[in-house]
Amino acid sequence: MKREQLQKRIAVAAKREPADIVVKNGKIVNVFTREIIEEDIAIVDGVIAGIGKYEGRQTIDANGKYVCPGLIDGHVHIESAMVRPREFAKVVVPHGVTTVITDPHEIANVAGSDGIRFMLDDSENVPLDVYVMLPSCVPATSFEHAGAILTAEDLEPFFSHPRVIGLAEVMDYPALLQKDSHLIDKLLTTLQYTTRIDGHAAGLDAGAINVYTSAHIKTDHECVTAEEALDRVRRGMYVLMRQGTVAKDVKRLLPAVRPETARRFLFCTDDKHLDDLVTEGSIDYNIRLAMECGIDPITAIQMATINAAECYQLPTKGAIAPGYDADFLLVDDLLTFSITDVYKAGMLVAQSGVYVGPETMTEVKVSKRITHSVHVPNIKEEDIQIPLAGAANVIQIIPNSLHTIHHIDNVRIENGLFVPSVETDMLKLVVVERHRCSGYVGVGIVKGFGICEGAIASSVAHDSHNIIAVGTNDRDIVTAIERLCQIGGGLAITKQGSVLADLPLDLGGLMSSASYEIVYGQLERLHQSLKDIGSPASFNPFVTLSFLALPVIPELKITDRGLFDVKRFQHIPVKAR
Repeated sequence: MKREQLQKRIAVAAKREPADIVVKNGKIVNVFTREIIEEDIAIVDGVIAGIGKYEGRQTIDANGKYVCPGLIDGHVHIESAMVRPREFAKVVVPHGVTTVITDPHEIANVAGSDGIRFMLDDSENVPLDVYVMLPSCVPATSFEHAGAILTAEDLEPFFSHPRVIGLAEVMDYPALLQKDSHLIDKLLTTLQYTTRIDGHAAGLDAGAINVYTSAHIKTDHECVTAEEALDRVRRGMYVLMRQGTVAKDVKRLLPAVRPETARRFLFCTDDKHLDDLVTEGSIDYNIRLAMECGIDPITAIQMATINAAECYQLPTKGAIAPGYDADFLLVDDLLTFSITDVYKAGMLVAQSGVYVGPETMTEVKVSKRITHSVHVPNIKEEDIQIPLAGAANVIQIIPNSLHTIHHIDNVRIENGLFVPSVETDMLKLVVVERHRCSGYVGVGIVKGFGICEGAIASSVAHDSHNIIAVGTNDRDIVTAIERLCQIGGGLAITKQGSVLADLPLDLGGLMSSASYEIVYGQLERLHQSLKDIGSPASFNPFVTLSFLALPVIPELKITDRGLFDVKRFQHIPVKAR
């Protein structure tokens, strides 16, 4: 802060100078004392200077509405919305989100440092504070082929960026337990600059949490039960309650939120598709969901604001108080949390659910590693066959969950090869390495998709983002993979050898360079085509598919090297032994 800015702020706070802006007739939600306070809010240079009775050059009449701090998403992968950061801001700001903590490990797994740099550059000068946690696991594990490798030396220069604040989710627990030198280097490098380090403790017990916290890892967003959440809070962690497109954990975790524990909980979306963000919301939805389950409105607002700010050591975020940024919402009714206006640094940026803020005009240079990211050899039907005799190891999906079940089942076999069966809902699953044209192809069997015809394919496949496809027959699977190669990555649906619909994602095979409105329209057409292949409407098949390639969440997953048993942390054959 410059000297003159501080002097001006003091003068405004002391009422010796008028404020730039004064908010009047509002009911302030005080997240410190859990009170509703009816006072003016004085703003100067985008920062709150005082609460009380003030005059200013401009007046905002809150008309008796509640004034709530801007919401904070504690952990989000912007890439999962399939739009670039500047478009993502236009989507979440109308839902009251003014700050996000993002981990760009999706694009980093595709394009390395170039991907991180793009996300930082593209999120400059947008009406959303985008803080970055540097990816700790690129590649996510050593059991698959990603597009990049990032060492501690690669990451360290980014710590000089003012919006880089820590190290993102450490998901390779075995590497941590075994004191892997590369991971230890990243932890020690980070600790030279900050103590902010995120965890990823999916399925881990209290003993493993001791290992995480002893290494200065202080958050987890992978809890799926209230007891897991309490294990983490008891050991000094913050728990991020996630409500995304697939992982919907808030309801299961709320029983752990008690008066004595509530300040250790915050909200996140982690991975949420664009259409869900537009229609359902972001952190505002988490608040409403928590209140529906009996959580007090101010407690829910605390979790969405000051708790997140304190967790990530953001001293000017999360509250309506002097010295805090003037990021706030006007809300008609706390019980419905209906947001009418969103202000960023005292400027109106959204009204009645519509973005009204400034357009970002800065051109961002995009490297070829991002715009030319799909490199796949010609895939034929014989390349994806599964020779089999007897029972098979099968991935069973759990709708709306990242976890899967490892089943051993009898499947349909003809001429010594697995044949997908719509009747038993046993479909073929394929992962093709797409970064270096290596020819690696992993095949498996999955149960639970409910697709009646055709196939779907995606270049979004956490976290290495190879091409992943599922289908009822080899022809449609291969056709879908070919389509993704033609459009430079994205999503595709095929039936009877033809492409029904697709969504090009020209930025790393993860995001579109188009406006969010165009992408939203393309998603609507995809959803219509999903009906044409008989896909159930009870869960999102593309997001479910994308997480079947994540070999750090139990129980059974698939990589470009084949089936992966997460509990044993090793690849296994399709044939059950």
